[in-house]
Amino acid sequence: MSKPNVVSAIVNPVGSMRVLSSREVNILQDNTKAGLHRLFRQCALAVLSDEMEGDSAEELLQTYSEFDIRIVQEHRGLKLELINAPASAFVDKKLIRGVRENLFSVLRDILYVSSLITSDKRFDHGSSSDITHLVFEVLRNANAFITKQTPNIVVCWGGHSIGRDEYEYTKLVGYQLGLRRMNICTGCGPGAMKGPMKGAYIGHAKQRISHGRFIGLTEPGIIAAESPNPIVNELVILPDIEKRLEAFVRLGHGIIVFPGGPGTCEEILYLIGILLHPDNKDIPLTMILTGPAGSEAYFEQIDNFIGNTLGKEAQEKYQIIVNDPARVATIMARGLEKVTRFRRRHGDAYYFNWLLKIDQEFQQPFEPTHENMASQELHSNLPAHQLAANLRRVMSGIVAGNIKEDGVNLIREHGPYKLSGEPGLMQQMDTLLQSFVDQHRMKLPGSHYQPCYEIIES
Repeated sequence: MSKPNVVSAIVNPVGSMRVLSSREVNILQDNTKAGLHRLFRQCALAVLSDEMEGDSAEELLQTYSEFDIRIVQEHRGLKLELINAPASAFVDKKLIRGVRENLFSVLRDILYVSSLITSDKRFDHGSSSDITHLVFEVLRNANAFITKQTPNIVVCWGGHSIGRDEYEYTKLVGYQLGLRRMNICTGCGPGAMKGPMKGAYIGHAKQRISHGRFIGLTEPGIIAAESPNPIVNELVILPDIEKRLEAFVRLGHGIIVFPGGPGTCEEILYLIGILLHPDNKDIPLTMILTGPAGSEAYFEQIDNFIGNTLGKEAQEKYQIIVNDPARVATIMARGLEKVTRFRRRHGDAYYFNWLLKIDQEFQQPFEPTHENMASQELHSNLPAHQLAANLRRVMSGIVAGNIKEDGVNLIREHGPYKLSGEPGLMQQMDTLLQSFVDQHRMKLPGSHYQPCYEIIES
């Protein structure tokens, strides 16, 4: 394999992260398990690789095995030394401005989240309320809140591994949202996370909106496999997938879901499980599943799975619109008006959905070990929101086994996850997952997919 083109450079900071304490420098440069250097290096490399196609954190780290990042402390403040960084992040040996901003967002969030989780005694990680406040603190520290702006953030979910027609459709929807002055929040990666931002950027340009928001929410375990796309201008790294998901639904005002794989299914199940909670029945949150002509079968498969596992009430939490970007945007605009009226009437913040009830089963980090995956209760006699939580964990584990470094290593060492439960329900899951495999939604097109799971009827 040929050596990649690399550049070494000293980078000045942007934003508020201009100085570090000696303790912070030490922990960022500490290569031991207690330190943050490995995590900092991996996330920094992901940001510097935003133009590259791929969904393997392991391959990225192997390609740039000689990459490193160091803190340079000077009397005037902080600088970063990049060693053997991807050349695509530079123009005329100068780091691209957007990449530089996101690089210092990585520095900001890794330090702040580490201090919150390891040493801040205000947060009890067994308390649902404290977990919500931790998500709030991370977003506030990243300046993600604009207090006087009426609700206009649309969260777009969907696969990073999608076909060209589906990608072009996400741009058309984003364009219609941008024309209606909506801002976009995604998982920040390629595919259905990049397309809506690209389309909305053009819509904003036509409306002469010069400060459009393109918010990317990610977490350390997935950032290297879904590197921030170049349009992201507000990058926030949450500590784990559960807090990332909560940040989406607390910060966003409406949800659009494009075709995707198990990660997208995880997001759908997460939101449906929350909306099924009795305390949330009157809280407006528009959820639209949409794709281009030809995606009918995909959405039919998802809809059937939800109906057959979680019931008709769950199906009523979303609507499916195929091949009509303008209608998607029009319905979303009406939904945002409902959110604005509701929050004004109930005194809830425009910038953070405090009233939404999220139980601990949707908040506690799930470690996708073989034992934890095998122990998930998958039976139709469970309450719908509890079954949704368990199904969400299974999908999260499959994502980990597909693309996350730790999950891939577990599968390599112990073989595929063993999933078992009620025979009818497991048949539904097997059918859905196999459709993802057949449609190349588990890996990027052209990649050979080796299943990281095995369905066992109990």
